[in-house]
Amino acid sequence: MPTKTKLADWIALSLLSSTVISISVQAADTSTDTDSQKYERIEVTGSRIARENAYAPTPVTMVTGEELLGTGVTNIGEALNQLPALGSTYSLASSGGSNIGTAGLNLLDLRNLGASRTLVLVNGKRHVSSQSGTAAVDVNTIPSAWIDKVEIITGGASAIYGADAVTGVVNFILKKDITGLDFNASIGTADDSGFSKKRASFSYGTDIDNGRGNIAFAAEYSGQNNLMAFDRDQTRTSYASMENKTPHRVDDNNPNNPDKIYTANSGYYKIANDGRFTLTEDPENWKKFNPDGSISDVNLGSNNYSAYCTDCDSINLHQFDELQPKFKRYNVNFKSNYDVTADDSMYFEAKYSRTEATNNFQPAFFYGNPINTVHSDNAFMDPELKQLMADNNTNDLMINRFMTDTGLRIENDTRETQRYVLGMKGLIADDWDYDVYGVYGQTDLDRQNKNNLIYDNYINALDAVDDGQGNIVCRDTAARADGCIPINIFGYGAPSQAAIDYINVDLTGTTTIKQTVLGGSLANSGLFELPAGYVGVSAGVEYRKEQSETREPNFDKETFFTAIANDKGSFNVREVFAELSVPLLSELPLIRQLDLDLAARYADYSTIGDATTWKAGLSWEINDELRMRTTYSRAIRAPNISELYGAESQNFFNVKDACRASNLKDLDNGSNRRSNCAALGIPESFDSDYDSKTLEGTSSGNRQLKPEKSKSFTLGVVYNPQLFDGFSATVDYWNIKIDDAIDSIDAQAIVDKCIDSANGIDNQYCALITRDPNSHEITSIHTQSLNLAKLEASGIDFDFSYTADLGKGTLKTNLIATRLIRNRQYSFQEDTSDYEDFAGTKANPDWQGNLTLKYNITKWEATWRTRYIDQVSLYTSKSLGRNANPNSLMDYSSYFISDMAIGYLFDNGLGLKFGIDNVFDRDLPFGTIGTARDSSMYDNVGRYYYTTVSFKL
Repeated sequence: MPTKTKLADWIALSLLSSTVISISVQAADTSTDTDSQKYERIEVTGSRIARENAYAPTPVTMVTGEELLGTGVTNIGEALNQLPALGSTYSLASSGGSNIGTAGLNLLDLRNLGASRTLVLVNGKRHVSSQSGTAAVDVNTIPSAWIDKVEIITGGASAIYGADAVTGVVNFILKKDITGLDFNASIGTADDSGFSKKRASFSYGTDIDNGRGNIAFAAEYSGQNNLMAFDRDQTRTSYASMENKTPHRVDDNNPNNPDKIYTANSGYYKIANDGRFTLTEDPENWKKFNPDGSISDVNLGSNNYSAYCTDCDSINLHQFDELQPKFKRYNVNFKSNYDVTADDSMYFEAKYSRTEATNNFQPAFFYGNPINTVHSDNAFMDPELKQLMADNNTNDLMINRFMTDTGLRIENDTRETQRYVLGMKGLIADDWDYDVYGVYGQTDLDRQNKNNLIYDNYINALDAVDDGQGNIVCRDTAARADGCIPINIFGYGAPSQAAIDYINVDLTGTTTIKQTVLGGSLANSGLFELPAGYVGVSAGVEYRKEQSETREPNFDKETFFTAIANDKGSFNVREVFAELSVPLLSELPLIRQLDLDLAARYADYSTIGDATTWKAGLSWEINDELRMRTTYSRAIRAPNISELYGAESQNFFNVKDACRASNLKDLDNGSNRRSNCAALGIPESFDSDYDSKTLEGTSSGNRQLKPEKSKSFTLGVVYNPQLFDGFSATVDYWNIKIDDAIDSIDAQAIVDKCIDSANGIDNQYCALITRDPNSHEITSIHTQSLNLAKLEASGIDFDFSYTADLGKGTLKTNLIATRLIRNRQYSFQEDTSDYEDFAGTKANPDWQGNLTLKYNITKWEATWRTRYIDQVSLYTSKSLGRNANPNSLMDYSSYFISDMAIGYLFDNGLGLKFGIDNVFDRDLPFGTIGTARDSSMYDNVGRYYYTTVSFKL
């Protein structure tokens, strides 16, 4: 009996042996007219078995490459993220943020359940990842000039393509034989800023050896400059949630009387670029530094609350917000195929992609941090301030300050991807399609972090004294001998360039990701004939190895930027898969055709052992007009490299401690919160304001993770009425449930889930929190990958299209929409009644839809597209608790945005197009600037004009 480690190989050999036997039987028993069966490689449409596209066993949404690039987008990922089925988890606008090494990435996230659960394929084959420790593919590396179409496959895809296709597959199908020259260039600019984008692609292909082969080459460039929030009037204004000070206010959930009011021209006043401080407990006694180092009172305006004020000397944090990053992309691609025999063809693909992206971040800052303390003998200090300190009997002054004048923190990511595919495909015994292939891919990332403040150098530079000869020097003689340059922080613009160079350092880390795939498959759409039709079969084997390594610079001093540890991990997997299509009934009343589809995949992982995935589906053609389809599948997803092996790294969090007295009554289950806080030894009088400051912590992977298990179900109908020629409609219900879901939740969620658990404090979240036994304050939080109890999402997809002659031209219309029914997260394995539903909240609108109208007449083409996003709440019903009206800003309003274009194709192959994206200059929903993962689905560029020139020969 085979051992477990050899089981996958044994099954593969057994399956292939039985397949060879089947081939022999069919060759002996079946007569085939080979002249009428010219070989053509099957395009993947949710199945590896050849069949008419209308009979795809699983829901498939198709979008052509021409449609995706029909607007002013310059990258294919930006266009795909606008489809209702895909979340905007990683778009250009949201790719940076607090995530290290992600600038410029564009990852796909089906159903908004995580990019790690969306499998991206190119011509049905795997592609190397672009993000360390994951399988997520940067789709901007795929050559847009060669994209024929993109298939989005929902439900039942894991058994056919891989277990990590939990939510589905996005398959990029490239054009086959490329002939002739194709040039396309586009340039555009925003209406109300200097933001611009440009793209150019060149493709040339030709047949060789009298048509036996084809070779093609393509090169592509796209780029954009960065766009800051201060560059647009709409995103420049600073807002803050201010306390509602209505006299005699009663917390009665009156929508006209919320707890806080989202107010324009408001912000922090206790920290700014110029430096802020106070020497008394009086909140009215805050001081600021003038450019010359003198001090003056902070203007607190007419309305102040805690650390906020309105129409006052507050900091506008939007000065640091980047709406769009600086980005450049270069792609070079080569492909070829050659018919070795009449039935066998070799193929080879090679690509090189280089992306350069820059993200700007807030500078180093100090808020309530004793590091930023100056002494009264500081040589840069104004005499007036020295006297003020003496009057208040203190020799030390702690200053809150953004170090903006020492340089914004900048991350420059240079990512190079290479990928090679070599294979052979063809026919065996006239009936069997085969494909054997090898794939190697590698991504190399250089991540440069600029203007990273060195704490030791800064502390030494800040302690500036007079050396007795009129020179200002660093007090520490050893530091002085080591090149210390004193720094003046009294007023914006005060630091010298020499001091800036001394306290900052540029550090570069590198990441290498490698993927090796070896595989082969056989498929026969006519294995043998049953009364209802031919049985189809497909089977194959695949070996895959994934490797990821991140190397950090060897720098022995602590810096402001998060300290990251070296990270390395790998795994391999051996898989065998099979698919069977069986016609059950045909030509009966109400059953023109009924087919059963079965698929299974067995995988042996080096990390978790074996995993089995399977799918069953029915395709029921009722008549010429109406067809129904349904699938049910089970899958197991192994943890990826970063989820398992992610090294423990330093992190910083902003959290609110739910055990503070002022927070004990926030939820309906206040008794749980009180009892859990008491069990932690925290008295009800505890109300320290420490959680207004940044807490230090760590983040890591988790080698104790279990694989997650998923169930998927789809039920759909396809309608093509004969009396309404040109009309087609599909409606598909989908439901995805994931047990032991792997996720890394944020620090605030860890605190809340620990303290609000209905089953006490003995849970996985409380174990991640460390408190001071005396002050009871949280001193550290550890975020790591965890097996949550469950994720569940369900919805309905709609796809309506209609083509008709109109006047002297043709009108094509298409409506794609998704109705989200449920998006739930269950946090506790032992209590599945405790969940949070995110449907209808940020990034998860109840409704999304795209309507496209295209009219062609002779050489003219006009296109109109409108995208709709339903109103979303900023709070889940659970997060609101007993307070249903905490803020005047409770939601993002419903959102319409329209694009238009008109083009003309000349007889000589030259084409011109002029377009306007966001025709009506639709503003962002009130309350967002469109840069977070849950808001980047909204356009933050504004009206955008572009021109495209194309030429085909």
